Amino acid sequence: MASNAGYDVVVDIDDDDGDLGHTDLTDLEFHQSNYNQDQASGKIPQNSSGGFFSGGGPSGSRSGDSGGKRYLWSLDFYASFFDVDTNEVVKRCMAALFPRTMFLDILEGNPDLYGPFWITTTVVLILFLSSTIAQYFARMKDEPYTYDFGILSGAAGLMYGYTAFVPIALWGVLKWYGSESANLLECLCLYGYSNLIWVPVAIASSSPIAILNWVFAGIGFGVSALFLFRNLYPVVSATDAKTAQVLLIVVVALHAGLALAIKILFFHHAVAKGKKPGLMF
Repeated sequence: MASNAGYDVVVDIDDDDGDLGHTDLTDLEFHQSNYNQDQASGKIPQNSSGGFFSGGGPSGSRSGDSGGKRYLWSLDFYASFFDVDTNEVVKRCMAALFPRTMFLDILEGNPDLYGPFWITTTVVLILFLSSTIAQYFARMKDEPYTYDFGILSGAAGLMYGYTAFVPIALWGVLKWYGSESANLLECLCLYGYSNLIWVPVAIASSSPIAILNWVFAGIGFGVSALFLFRNLYPVVSATDAKTAQVLLIVVVALHAGLALAIKILFFHHAVAKGKKPGLMF
């Protein structure tokens, strides 16, 4: 016998007398079940108790059954990294743009790669489109404009490379210095959502006014660097004070390099013939 109220029902039938028609209902046992909740949210049931390359601490304790294992060559292993719905992704995007609370608290032990992948992909496409539009209007009166798809490959290399390798390197250093709260998936998720600010910045940077483009790049750097600093500080502080200070300086410096690369590589607005190049950036 089963119930639709989110319970599993176990019926203990005493068949010593061979009469199955008289069952003692006082021995019914009810157990909580998340089956209906999982179906309603569309989430994949968690069956692994460990985080993604986590060493312990809050990020290393995931809810789920310890009986199941996921292997690198199985689809279940990678599907768990995309176990979010639209509402959660929107909530995390808003937290990245308007950081009122700690982002790692909003993750609630379930960091994802779905949002970071599509955010970074969107930034790559917007960088290509905005840079192409800006250069088109900068040259249209002097010479025919030809599309440069090298901009697209350059944007992909810059954004995917930065979003993947920097958090991996940071996680490796934290693990080397004995940080138990460092979690690779959380680092990747944090850096991925920090890229969201570059979408409006890239759109606005198609402006032909050079000083405004510098202001937009500064805003993008300030918002994303503050977001990273605020959320990485508790994790980095698990190391000694000197190491934590050096790591935070390196994180901010690398992010400043990303902001400069975006500004100079994609929004320098190549100068038309006969004009001084110094005015363009």
